Parts: sequence; C-alpha cells; structure tokens
Amino acid sequence: MTTTLECRGVTAGYLKERPCVRDVDLTLAAGEITCLLGPNGAGKTTLLETLAGLLPHTGGAIEVEGAPVRSGRPRDAVRAGMVLVPDDRALFRQLSTKQNLLLAVPERSRRSSALKQVLQYFPALEKRLSVDAGRLSGGEQQMLAIGRAILQRPSVLLIDELSMGLAPVIVTEILEVLRRLATAEGTSVLLVEQHVHLALGSADRAAVLVHGRIADRDSAAALRADPGRVERAYLGTDAA
Repeated sequence: MTTTLECRGVTAGYLKERPCVRDVDLTLAAGEITCLLGPNGAGKTTLLETLAGLLPHTGGAIEVEGAPVRSGRPRDAVRAGMVLVPDDRALFRQLSTKQNLLLAVPERSRRSSALKQVLQYFPALEKRLSVDAGRLSGGEQQMLAIGRAILQRPSVLLIDELSMGLAPVIVTEILEVLRRLATAEGTSVLLVEQHVHLALGSADRAAVLVHGRIADRDSAAALRADPGRVERAYLGTDAA
C-alpha cells in the first residue's frame, strides 16, 4: 500500500535535554487506521504534536508522501496534508457549529458542498448548525472537531484521545465514520486511544508507546488476539 506518513528516528520533547519521545519509527499507509496505545505519560500526545509541527523534533525526520516536513512548522505540516484534532478539540465555543465548520473552507464556492459532506458523515450535526459549539454535547463537539478536520482534506488525520468523556456508543459511531473516511478518501488515520480493546477492534495496525519508545507494533488483529502481549508492552517487559 502507498505510504503517506513516515517517521524515522523522531526524538522530541519540551526540553531538549529531556526528550519525551525517543527514536520513534512509524509508517502509516493510505486508507488505514493505526491506533497508538500506551500508558499515561508515555509520550503519545507529544508525538502527535510533533507530527503536527506544534513541537520541533530534535532528531530524526518526518515525511508526508515522500516530502520532508520541516521541524516545528505547523503551517508546513498542514500544507503537507497533516491535520490534528487535539484532545481539547480546539473549537471556537462562542461560534456556531456552522461557523466552526466554515472556518476550514476559505473558498466560498465550496462551502455548500463542504457542509453536505460533513453532514453525510455526521447527520446528528444538521439540527445543531446554529447552536454555539460551547453548548454542544461532548459527542457533538467531537463530531464537529473531526468534521472540521475532514474539510481540510487531510492525507493524514491525527486524533488525540478520541473517546475522552464520551459514551461508548458515540465512540463506536465515530470510529465507523473514520473507517468510511479511510476507505473512501484513502486517508491515513493515527488515533491515540486509552480504550485498548475498542481501539484494536477498529484499527488496521497498532503500536504501543512506552516511556517515549515504541515497545511493540503489529496488526491490530494480532495484538487483539493476544491481550497479554499488550499488557507486557505496557509493563515494559519483552513482548516477544
């Protein structure tokens, strides 16, 4: 399959002398969902912020579709096709749902079709277009954040803590949308998720990040079939 994102030896953190992410190699394929697992403090959010250009990497290289992405340049990352949905969703709470979506569509001629596209993925938002984002439920806010990201036509969609504060039925619905998006658009999805079984049941591939390093990686099906393997990776013991 076509590679969209490739990280080679990526090292990053908030203090150069104390990296949170160390020598990470990660490859994403077009049309696949990859879940990034790991305990709290493992460096998952740091890695996503580094990929999105919000943090500079102090070592290694990041490429999207074979082209290098400059370190610490979020605009370059977006231009390359990477879009991040952060764990706080980064919505403009005093703007309506519709206004939040249209911020991602500068071309006026495309706005009508763009809204239809999002509502096809998230029909629950149709009756909430005039409602301020701050008044939406947690599930609706996550749908809005992902919908806005979709309108930026990402080749790589990064989602941090998808299920935070959400009911399992809503998470399942959103995961089904991400599968449709990956299949229809060839988008690569990198998903940080704490609910291991839910994530492995929806993803194609998975990697476990522990203490800033990849402790194990495989197909999601292989890791789902051996729960002890994931547990051993979390505990830092040999997963082999």
